[in-house]
Amino acid sequence: MAAVITEDNVYCEAEAELDGAPPADGQDQVQLPAPEGNIQGQVEFLGPHPDYDEEEEERKYYRRKRLGVVRNVVGASCGGMIIYSVYLGLLQMQLILHYDETYREVKYGTLGLEDIDNKMLMGINVTPIVGLLYTPVLIRFLGTKWMMFLASGIYALFVSTNYWERYYTLVPSAVAIGVVIVPLWASLGNYITRMAQQYYEYVNYKDEHVQEQKKPPKGAFHSYIIIFQSVFYIVFHLSFVFAEFPMVLFLNHYLNDYKHTLYKVTQCGASGKGVIENLNKTVLLSLPRSLLLIEVESVLMGAAFLAMLIFLVLCGAAYRPTEEIDLRSIGWGNIFQLPFKHLRDYRLRLLCPFFIYSGFEVLFAVQGIILSYGVCAVGMEKLWLLVMVYGLSSSICSGLALMLLRLPRQIILLVGAFMHFVLIIALMCWSPQPREPSYLPYLLVLIALWGLGTALNKTGLSTLLGMLYEDKERLDFVYTIYHWWQAIAIFIVYLWSALPMRVKPLFFVGFGCILCIYCNRTPIVFFIYHYTITDN
Repeated sequence: MAAVITEDNVYCEAEAELDGAPPADGQDQVQLPAPEGNIQGQVEFLGPHPDYDEEEEERKYYRRKRLGVVRNVVGASCGGMIIYSVYLGLLQMQLILHYDETYREVKYGTLGLEDIDNKMLMGINVTPIVGLLYTPVLIRFLGTKWMMFLASGIYALFVSTNYWERYYTLVPSAVAIGVVIVPLWASLGNYITRMAQQYYEYVNYKDEHVQEQKKPPKGAFHSYIIIFQSVFYIVFHLSFVFAEFPMVLFLNHYLNDYKHTLYKVTQCGASGKGVIENLNKTVLLSLPRSLLLIEVESVLMGAAFLAMLIFLVLCGAAYRPTEEIDLRSIGWGNIFQLPFKHLRDYRLRLLCPFFIYSGFEVLFAVQGIILSYGVCAVGMEKLWLLVMVYGLSSSICSGLALMLLRLPRQIILLVGAFMHFVLIIALMCWSPQPREPSYLPYLLVLIALWGLGTALNKTGLSTLLGMLYEDKERLDFVYTIYHWWQAIAIFIVYLWSALPMRVKPLFFVGFGCILCIYCNRTPIVFFIYHYTITDN
């Protein structure tokens, strides 16, 4: 009897410990406690965190994407600035050293450096003329980012050939630079515009047309194109400043003063002929040591490699993956034909004279104003200051293109054209006296104002192309046409370097008259109206 009571008490205590469950089908069911780590517990553990905010996480994701686009723009701008600083600085130093008669005879004897330099400059200026044929093919095959990386490698190759200056090293590397000039600039213009389009998509990621990858509203990218192109040219024009560092820190200590280098010079400016007529053949006070030259070239080589790393590491892809597949599916025949088909667009035909003028004015600023007016009057020892002022003025004034965010498009281009027109008239009438350092303040003001016109012209053209052709799948075709015409203009300026100086500004005035006749003989203001039309 005691055993039965004890057994009943055990069952009662067990039932009391178990969780109660409602009876089913009139029978009592006992539910055992769930084991630790069961499936239901795992599902609850992997569920959304109570503090998780999907909208906030999405906002942070697209903020990181926008910062990535800004990094791409800054990287492309700094990479282009560094590679051109190295190229311009080395080329300037090389031409000055090779011009000196004593340097050529002592270091290279009968090698013929002067003839090598002429062929090298011809390779740099002539080769880009055929760039329209192969540039779209290279960009199609390599992509925009890798085209910029390859071009920077070619510039680094040019620097490396200066360690062993011979015909078979300098001339082929110069020709290679001429080959990649148009592809590099077409890639840079295309890349900056594409980054503006990507930034718009990341800012407006909630819009329906962005989520469904439909065509955006007309003019949606304009503000970002203006800002990014302005940032690019603000940074890039500093290449003229950094290019003078080898001159300031190294070569300037070996130059003779203006009384010696300009001893036989009798005419400057509008009265002169060629670049600087009768410039002394010995411009070096003493010859720099070979080891010191190697050290300077090694620093420039390191800077060229830095530009390559910037393009490789900091610059992302310019296209979405699906878009890249579509671009690579274009046939080879269309690749060759499309640049010429784009020229059927009346907007590009109206812009072609401005593309040509863009090439004229940059080389004229260096060959004409800085050398024929500046160096001829104040001496070669002030060359670095003249070029730096031009670069700083162009860089600072490139920011004025941001006025396009509030003002009509034609304002930037009209101001730049008017500034250059006034300066050209002044240059035709002014012939500074040689060996007169007192002209330096006037020359600095003149060069700074020309830099203002250059900045507005360059930034305005690149921005306008991006705005007019924002809906094009291959913007590199448009920028290829722009820089191809520019290369042709640079080649023409290279050919006329021996002409009298007064003819060159006169050519600009005549070219402006041709622009008026080109647009159905209408006044220039009406032409600018056509030039800034919307893309209908």
